[in-house]
Amino acid sequence: MPETITGSGERQPLHFADYTVRPAQDSDVVALFPIVVEFATSFVPEWGPYEATFRSLLKDDHACFLVGDLEGSPVGYLLGFDHPTFFANGLVAWVEEVAVCSSLRGKGLGRALITAFEEWATSRGCKLAALATGRAAGFYRALGYEESATYFRKLL
Repeated sequence: MPETITGSGERQPLHFADYTVRPAQDSDVVALFPIVVEFATSFVPEWGPYEATFRSLLKDDHACFLVGDLEGSPVGYLLGFDHPTFFANGLVAWVEEVAVCSSLRGKGLGRALITAFEEWATSRGCKLAALATGRAAGFYRALGYEESATYFRKLL
């Protein structure tokens, strides 16, 4: 379980058994790119758009951009957002991407990232946390998530 860290609402690092989950920093841009490339299946990440998006996310007040750190090196990340809805009577939180280096999967970092995201969402008053996945349904079920809808997409 993470340490309980309170403060002025700023995102603080959380310490898990082997990992630190912390807000992404500008200095993470190079180290995270190979993880993004490994994670992507529908698109081929390109450095230029990745770097521009990375930097814009650091400034986005509705983004939760977390890095899983092992001994000072980024080894995973989570990207999520909150947004208002009518159906939930307020904010919901949506996980867009969770990626962990393949050599470290199954060792608790994904759970640590999701736990930190849920704490972020709760601190913002979100009523619901959700995500779409086609590859890790068992992992999310083990964390207490339920299947709720079908995911449709259209490439533009």
